[in-house]
Amino acid sequence: MGMESLALIENWPVPTAAAAVVRADGSVLGSHGPTEHRFPLASVTKPLAAYAALVAYEEGAVELDEPAGPEGSTVRHLLAHTSGLAFDEHRVTSAPGTRRLYSNAGFEVLGDHIAKATEIPFADYLRQAVFEPLGMKDSSLEGSPAKDGVSTVADLVRFAAEVQAPRLLDPRTVAEAMTVQYPGTKGVLPGYGHQNPNDWGLGFEIRDHKSPHWTGGSSSPRTFGHFGQSGTFLWVDPAAGVACVALTDRAFGPWAAEVWPPFTDAVLAEL
Repeated sequence: MGMESLALIENWPVPTAAAAVVRADGSVLGSHGPTEHRFPLASVTKPLAAYAALVAYEEGAVELDEPAGPEGSTVRHLLAHTSGLAFDEHRVTSAPGTRRLYSNAGFEVLGDHIAKATEIPFADYLRQAVFEPLGMKDSSLEGSPAKDGVSTVADLVRFAAEVQAPRLLDPRTVAEAMTVQYPGTKGVLPGYGHQNPNDWGLGFEIRDHKSPHWTGGSSSPRTFGHFGQSGTFLWVDPAAGVACVALTDRAFGPWAAEVWPPFTDAVLAEL
């Protein structure tokens, strides 16, 4: 239904793909492919986990600037990939706040920290705080808060609408999540190499002027979101007033770097 540009996913070299575009009011402008199919999200799990962390913050269970993770690190550092923890190991490689070290370990520490503070296992907390209130009936966390989410395009458009017009959180909290934390911090964007600066909000990557990038050449610098190694992405472009979700079942690689940006440009052009 809806947008012709979404049919471009038919040409992607993947077994299964689904995509949709949604406005802040929840109206779906277009969708293509099996939107009810459950896909492993890989790192698109992180914005969902971050949103649950922000609910915990608003409920008073945690503070953004309380200690969490390595010495000198806080909840904010963990959300912004500046805790100093390594990519996939629970070892410290730099001082907190000095480098943007994209870290699965950091999100696992964050999940443990919130589970301890709320006395609810993190997968259950995420379900109760985010999935259930948004009606994301086919979404679940099946392991690490960094990468083991499973969801559908139909569910993620609900989340993408929420992020554009928050009901679960104070809009000021969400504005903070899309604001660069620790500006000027450089680091590696997985799959795209060194970026200086490598801008990140609270659990959301911020496009700014990164090049190369997985969004489009016409994506506004304010665009934020995440992509996953399972061939998945979700972006929100506040300048365009829409969000786009695309899920596939082929691991991220050169194919994605090739087809995703022109797809995003086609979506934005069609608006």
